[in-house]
Amino acid sequence: MLQVKDLAIAHKKDLTALVDGLSFTLGPGDRAAIIGEEGNGKSTVLKLLYDPALVEPYAEWTGEIVDKGLRKGYLAQELTQEELALPVWEFCQSVPAFGDAGPGDLDRAARRLGLDSGVFWDDRAVGTLSGGERVKLRLALLLLDGPDVLLLDEPSNDLDLATLEWLEGFLLDCQVPVLYISHDEALLRRTANVVIHLERLRRRTVPRCTTARIGYEQYVEQRRAGFAHQEQVARKERAQFDAKMEQFRQIRDKVDYRQATITRRDPAGARLLKKKMHAVLSMGRRFEREKEDMTAMPEWEEAILTAFDQGRCALPAGKTVLRLDLPQLAAGERALAQGLRLWVTGPEKIGIVGPNGAGKSTLLKLVAEELLARTDLRAAYMPQDYSDLLLGGKTPVELLAPSGRREDVTRARTLLGSMRYKAEEMEHPAAGLSGGQRAKLLFLSMVLGGANVLVLDEPTRNFSPLSAPVIRQVLAEHPGAIVSVSHDRTYLEQVCTRVLELRPDGLHELS
Repeated sequence: MLQVKDLAIAHKKDLTALVDGLSFTLGPGDRAAIIGEEGNGKSTVLKLLYDPALVEPYAEWTGEIVDKGLRKGYLAQELTQEELALPVWEFCQSVPAFGDAGPGDLDRAARRLGLDSGVFWDDRAVGTLSGGERVKLRLALLLLDGPDVLLLDEPSNDLDLATLEWLEGFLLDCQVPVLYISHDEALLRRTANVVIHLERLRRRTVPRCTTARIGYEQYVEQRRAGFAHQEQVARKERAQFDAKMEQFRQIRDKVDYRQATITRRDPAGARLLKKKMHAVLSMGRRFEREKEDMTAMPEWEEAILTAFDQGRCALPAGKTVLRLDLPQLAAGERALAQGLRLWVTGPEKIGIVGPNGAGKSTLLKLVAEELLARTDLRAAYMPQDYSDLLLGGKTPVELLAPSGRREDVTRARTLLGSMRYKAEEMEHPAAGLSGGQRAKLLFLSMVLGGANVLVLDEPTRNFSPLSAPVIRQVLAEHPGAIVSVSHDRTYLEQVCTRVLELRPDGLHELS
């Protein structure tokens, strides 16, 4: 059993509080999902629980972590460039449990993860494996150590639809407690039976932690209903308080007027009025004390407050956006698909799906190159890897307002504020921000540019499950065209007007 008692975490650099008062217990059968906005400390909590040395360079913490004798398996969100460059067999040998495992252990671990046992001896670089293959390989290596608890940071990232369904089954069948982070709402709805919600309120300065031993969907509904009831009660109490205060002011003003107009010939009356005024003021102080005990208005962390300009970004229904006829799609010398035809007209919203390694991102890059060169469209491209777009150490303000003009800087700051950036985050190098904060930054650049055609590779992958519904709504309401690759089942259902599957023999429309 893993126990966390009154955990508090703060950044060393500026003492910003990330987490405060976090307490929970994980036992057999628990599948606990950590949710919260980008930059709220979700990954830091997982790292700290696995090995405090991982957060020591940038964070300090207090509280108690009771994990004596527990074997913990930790899946980091990303592999390093050095790890990605290693051959698979060498990467496996860097894991101590792999060296201690016999052929039977390796075979059982591979079968459990749906892998061929020969994968452990593969000569390919780890980085050339599909996202699903990498996650399965790393999980297999974790399981070799016989962990008592699993700590998984974004295991659903980069997984195709089939592997996402496999991951759901793995989590549901897991015999040990699992604490995980995921942005996939369908995965959360189907697997989580404990929700740990990390928030930062009041301009991201006050942390709040909530632990609920219920499913994700039930948690979201209870939270919404609870806030609605709390707001109703708070408004009713304030209305009653305002009515009492108005009555108090009328009495006070009447006594005050009589005091001002009483003559010196009536000292007894003056004394009575003074005594009455003392009682009235005492009543006012009592009302003010009652105000402190009133139900507080509910507080929650808003995700984003921005949208595309409906007029500027609109496309006519008959407008030709894309006519792509591709005899062959290839990555280097390797053929991925034949006979691709992708035609997009007017404000269509296309979602492209397919197994990992099918060539979806390769296809999307070709689409982006063609559309970005067009002068009759304003296209914007959001790749999976943002690093190429955030080079040079520029801050979010500098990237959104390259002119440096006061009005442009003010607008950039206003938009960043709508995305819940703190003032200091606006001045940090953009490349050092969390994946979610960088995604918001690229999203804002598309809004500012008035793009009427969006080319998006996994647009929701770095947004929290609380931000993602707003992002989906904004994209669904975008009046232009969207060509996207996504494994987000909710995005495909709510945003896309057409879903195409990339197969070796081309693109096929799904019903």
